[in-house]
Amino acid sequence: MKTERIRKFVHRFWKEWRITFLFIVFVVIPVKSSLADWNWVPTGSMNPTILEGDLIYVNKVAYDLRFPLTQYRLAKWSDPETGDIVICFSPDDGIRLVKRVVGLPGDTVEMRDNTLFLNGKAVAYTQIDPKYAEQLPAKVKGKCVLAMEDLDGTAHAVMSVPSVAAVRNFGPVAVPQDSYFVMGDNRDNSKDSRYFGFVERESIVGRARGVIGSFDITDKCQPRLKRFFSSLR
Repeated sequence: MKTERIRKFVHRFWKEWRITFLFIVFVVIPVKSSLADWNWVPTGSMNPTILEGDLIYVNKVAYDLRFPLTQYRLAKWSDPETGDIVICFSPDDGIRLVKRVVGLPGDTVEMRDNTLFLNGKAVAYTQIDPKYAEQLPAKVKGKCVLAMEDLDGTAHAVMSVPSVAAVRNFGPVAVPQDSYFVMGDNRDNSKDSRYFGFVERESIVGRARGVIGSFDITDKCQPRLKRFFSSLR
């Protein structure tokens, strides 16, 4: 009797939900895996560009097309460029990361007192728009130093926190073929290529293009309405 009730329940459940289930399996999962995705960002390693609690949109076909749920590449049309914000897997522990490409294959990367050098030349730094400081979590406001960094024509915000112990000098190192040097925009609070080395091309699976929504997880998850549907650079 109990078995019969279970059978009827399963049959009724499948009849009512099969379309939704099949849609998820054959549409949502393949699209999310191979075409477009979204990521919640739990840390401040990309401050002030990306904040804790941002939901970012990821273009999975920015560089290539991969078979759903695998790393097998079906087609390739481009490679990451200097300044791109990419989604990659850490060579250290396989964790999915959001970082910025600062060194391409063949480049020489160096840092001196938190100033980045590419191929022997110092990257240009200029004054930053005050809006970047206004949106930062309260715990780092007033403690950080911000600037605009120009990476081969791609200007973006970076920051440092002088009171934090961090790697502010390294290199020079030469980036191998089919590999990239990635860093967080929060230079004093980011586990990146300074710590785990180069990221292989195969480990880069998409490019972050914008913020879908944002909730301040450092302050009662208050919505940051100005960040909704904003672009990233």
